[in-house]
Amino acid sequence: MAIGFTPAIKIYGANATLINQRLISWEHIDTAGIESDQLTLVLDLEGLEGLPSLGGKIGLCVGYLESGLVDKGQFVVARRTPTLFPFRVSLVATAAPFSAADESGFQQRRSASHGPTTLGALFRQLTAKYGFSPRVDPSVSLIKIAHIDQSNETDMGFISRLATKYGAIAKPFNELYVLARPGQLKSLSGKVLADVRLSVTHNNRPGDHAFITATLDDSAKAKTQGCQISWWDAAAGLLQMVETGLAPFKTLRLNCQNAEEAQAIGEGEVRKMGREKLKVKISCPGNPDFSAEGLVLLDDTWPDFMRGRWSIDKVTASGDRTSSYRCMIDATCIDPGAEAIV
Repeated sequence: MAIGFTPAIKIYGANATLINQRLISWEHIDTAGIESDQLTLVLDLEGLEGLPSLGGKIGLCVGYLESGLVDKGQFVVARRTPTLFPFRVSLVATAAPFSAADESGFQQRRSASHGPTTLGALFRQLTAKYGFSPRVDPSVSLIKIAHIDQSNETDMGFISRLATKYGAIAKPFNELYVLARPGQLKSLSGKVLADVRLSVTHNNRPGDHAFITATLDDSAKAKTQGCQISWWDAAAGLLQMVETGLAPFKTLRLNCQNAEEAQAIGEGEVRKMGREKLKVKISCPGNPDFSAEGLVLLDDTWPDFMRGRWSIDKVTASGDRTSSYRCMIDATCIDPGAEAIV
């Protein structure tokens, strides 16, 4: 997509007219992890009686006048913070599809035992009863779970722990709840995420509309390439070891029920090691096509050690209505087999 030069933002939903008229600045945080996406709006209160209501649902469209706006989803206003000097209010809205009142009990702590079952079946059971429409990546759906205990945890916390254990991510998207491998969340939620090409201009300098800066972090490069996990073989009366990946191995101290569970957890850990090999932080012109779980392609205008496809972990977009729109991108290398991105 060829982006334009005139930033534009539009809020729709509850109090939309008021918000659009009085908007000073905004920030949208789109994350790939279990955190809910967040929208922060700063409004001018001069001459206004009262405050915008809490609990209303609002939507965000952002982009450029020349190339059009992109709908970034809906949010529920969860917090408002007024200040006297300057006379403003900050509205914080979350994309999580439940309110602070939690009428459904989704955030109540409970204890239960589960199994034998599969990861997909347990996820569907825990989410569907609250009215979510579950979506499960086929690569994790049939992972067998012999037995697992939920101990004084919310269902959301338990779901997140389960996902992390097997190298997946669980996250709500409006009425959907998605369980998937990293990189598959948004595609399962119905969004089409194509690679977004990012180029560095020939005269790249601070203050320019197209200025880009980036920091490469290779301190997260995995020192190990494999994983060792033990499990108790009751029939043989022995502690058995399962290895995944290549030496040198990282040892995980977990109590696995059987070899199959140990293998599944180990494979998830090896995938995580590969994704964490190299990380980059990029500050660039705003582009509504950037999205957590999407891919950014750094083309041949970049140094050779940064070129290639990176998986976006987090996008922090910010600006004001008329004069600025920037993105801060946190991304991870998706080529674990190379020392440099080529």
